Amino acid sequence: MKVEFWYEFASTYSYPAAMRVEAAAKAAGVALVWRPFLLGPIFGAQGWNDSPFNIYPAKGKYMWRDMARICEAQGLALKEPVRFPQNGLKAARLALLGQDEDWGPEFTRRVYLANFAEQQDISDEAALSEILSSIGLDAPSLIARSNEQANKGRLKTQTEEAVSKGIFGAPSFLVGNELFWGNDRLEAALDWAKR
Repeated sequence: MKVEFWYEFASTYSYPAAMRVEAAAKAAGVALVWRPFLLGPIFGAQGWNDSPFNIYPAKGKYMWRDMARICEAQGLALKEPVRFPQNGLKAARLALLGQDEDWGPEFTRRVYLANFAEQQDISDEAALSEILSSIGLDAPSLIARSNEQANKGRLKTQTEEAVSKGIFGAPSFLVGNELFWGNDRLEAALDWAKR
């Protein structure tokens, strides 16, 4: 069995999940598939035009404190982004190109660090280009490919697939048809996959 890791670059809890999921899956002997998608259309269908952490201030205040505890425990830096949530569309299009490539996981982790540790604007192609270049990739070529209509359509299809599988938030882990939602459910998903 494999675990599908569904993540959104604007999602706070996807940050610590992305930083640990690969090592955790490897230690468990479980195959891992990285699946970037967009939460905006899912939230929009629920009548939300913003993050629930902004819509419900008490929930947002709790989330940032909870994130501080989680990141401290994992040894991760955490700084509130330049704005929250950031627009992760361009980053998701690039991550989709890397979804089945060796560079995909590292690119994903670096985008999360740029967003939640370095206060960079991850909607800025220059920032994304710098991340691609820093891992030895041809940034201009990949950015051009990410903006092609076929790739845009592929991201839309992948987001629709998330909805069809019952995904309503990020991070989510799918093992077959079994859904596990949240960073704290990673181990449960891996255990399920090992059954």
